[in-house]
Amino acid sequence: MKVSLIATVLNSADHIEAFLGSLAEQTRAPDEIVIVDGGSTDGTAALLAGADGVTLVEEPGANISRGRNVAIAAAAHEVIAVTDADCVLEPTWLEEMLRPLEEGADVAMGFYLPLTDGFLSECLAAVNLPLGATEVDPATFMPSARSVAYRRDAIESVGGYPEWLDIGEDMWVNHRWRERGLDLRFAPEAVVRWRLRPTLRATWWQYFRYARGDARGGLYPERHALRFGVYGGLAVALASRRTWPKTVAAAGAVAYARGPVRRAWRRVPDARARTLAVAVVAALMAWIDSAKMAGYAAGLLERLRRA
Repeated sequence: MKVSLIATVLNSADHIEAFLGSLAEQTRAPDEIVIVDGGSTDGTAALLAGADGVTLVEEPGANISRGRNVAIAAAAHEVIAVTDADCVLEPTWLEEMLRPLEEGADVAMGFYLPLTDGFLSECLAAVNLPLGATEVDPATFMPSARSVAYRRDAIESVGGYPEWLDIGEDMWVNHRWRERGLDLRFAPEAVVRWRLRPTLRATWWQYFRYARGDARGGLYPERHALRFGVYGGLAVALASRRTWPKTVAAAGAVAYARGPVRRAWRRVPDARARTLAVAVVAALMAWIDSAKMAGYAAGLLERLRRA
C-alpha cells in the first residue's frame, strides 16, 4: 500500500523543522510528501523548498480546504494521510494510521494530543481535549484533519473539502462520510501532538472561528443551542431574587464543569496548583464559551445574508 502524506501550511517557520524532523523519524515512511503553502511571508516556503523528499506547491491565498484539495490533486497515490505542518508526529503515527486501511477501512481516524508547556496550557487543554483515547467513543468520534488517512475515493465521494468553508472543513467532511455509511475505524495509537494557541486572545479567536465555521457549515446546531440555553438560564437565575434558581444554576454549573475540572486535576501534578486549576478552568470555560457563542451568532448572520 503506497501512501501520499499531505499537509497545508501558512507562516509556520518557527515550527516547520520540528514537523519535518518528526516525519523523518517515522517507522513507516510515506511514499511521498506533498505540502501546500498558502502564501507564507515568514520563510516557511523556503524551508520546505530545501527539505529532502518534500514536494512543495505554492498556492497563495488558498484556505485550508483549497490547500488540501490542491495537495490531493498533486498526490500520486490512492491512500492519502493528512496532518498539519505545525504538528509533531509520534514516530509510529503513519504505521498505526495505515493498519485500519490495510484491513479494509475507508477512513482511519487517528488521535491527537496537545503540546503543553506550563500551567495555563495544561488548563486550556483540560477544557476541551480528552486526556487520552479511552475518553473517545469510536462509534461517534469525528477525526481532525491533523490526524486522519483515507482512500482517495472516500474524499472524492463527498466532492473534496468544501472550499467555501474556511474552518471546520474536516468536520463537514466527517459528517458526509458518516451520512454515506463509509467504514471509519479508530486508530488510537496514531497520535500527533499539536500546538495550543499561545495567548488567551488567540485562543478566543480560534474558538470564535471554529464556531463560525459550524454555523456556516450547518454543524452541531443542537450543541450550540444548548450552550445558549445554559448561559441564558444562568443569567435568569442570577437575576432572580429567589434562592432556588441560584441553587439549581450552581448545581448545573458543577455538572457542566465536572469533566474539564477532572482532567485539569489529572493534568496538573502539583497538589498546591490543583485548587487554582479548578478556578482557572472554570474561567477558561466561560471565556471559550463566549467565543463559541459569538462565533456561532456571526456565522448564522453570514448564512442569512447568503440566503
